[in-house]
Amino acid sequence: MTTPDLPLASNGGCGDDCACGAGEEYLECGLDPALAQLLADAGLDPVEVEDIANVALQEDLAGGVDVTTVATIPEDAVATADFAAREDGVVAGLRVAEAVLSIVCEDEFEVERHVEDGDRITAGQKLLSVTTRTRDLLTAERSALNILCRLSGIATATRAWADALDGTRAQVRDTRKTTPGLRALEKYAVRCGGGVNHRMSLSDAALVKDNHVVAAGGVAQAFKAVREAFPEVPIEVEVDTLHQLREVVDAGADLILLDNFTPGECEEAVALVDGRAALEASGRLTLDNAAAYANTGVDYLAVGALTHSSPILDIGLDLRAAE
Repeated sequence: MTTPDLPLASNGGCGDDCACGAGEEYLECGLDPALAQLLADAGLDPVEVEDIANVALQEDLAGGVDVTTVATIPEDAVATADFAAREDGVVAGLRVAEAVLSIVCEDEFEVERHVEDGDRITAGQKLLSVTTRTRDLLTAERSALNILCRLSGIATATRAWADALDGTRAQVRDTRKTTPGLRALEKYAVRCGGGVNHRMSLSDAALVKDNHVVAAGGVAQAFKAVREAFPEVPIEVEVDTLHQLREVVDAGADLILLDNFTPGECEEAVALVDGRAALEASGRLTLDNAAAYANTGVDYLAVGALTHSSPILDIGLDLRAAE
């Protein structure tokens, strides 16, 4: 397979033969309908997943073929390979890996699913087994693993935070500090790890930050301006001091981000707000102090590191020896 075989539709989707964007249901994209439905059930757009898979494969093939695989593997050879964990963690992205394989595989392929996204896994555990042409397996291997390892790393890191908050009312939440082009997948991985998502884009919710406050002439003025311009949009306001907190609570803010507050200051903020708004702690947060912040009574802990700094989870693809 070469990259001209992997077209991207100009408006997103699967290429000229796909009905995506033409008034048809998304399930008519190039992915197998059953796989597309699984992705949709997980809150992912199958068209977007297919585009991401295409981009990954195009990057890896760079207009050519997998020269090593083509030279060493007979065209008609068929094999079974197992995606297997090399370390303990939480898995995420298995159906996305299947999407990568489905684009490369020129013949039908069989999958055996051993676990589901969000499951805790242990080193050596089989996650997914695939039987198809050997050439296709090896050509898709790195693109599928890059995504699977990345998303599983995020899910694993998120689960550590979620576990640290267990028994409190607080939930760990992500930010928009995501890899360009992969936001939907990375935020999905956060959900797999037990976290919750902050806004997906600049348009679905407002977050008034320090630069907006400076430009608007004050935190209350900034909040009022957004409320008047977009009355139906949820608004979160970032505050640096308890004085600012009083201003925005009195102005009617629904959600307030406590930037670099200490646990003690968070306790004061919770008492001051007294249930009139949800509170989110941000900055200074570590796994070691997560419980201390959660026990102050805040609703969320904002952790950008979930998506911008989580290490991958080591997962490999093992080709079974011929019987």
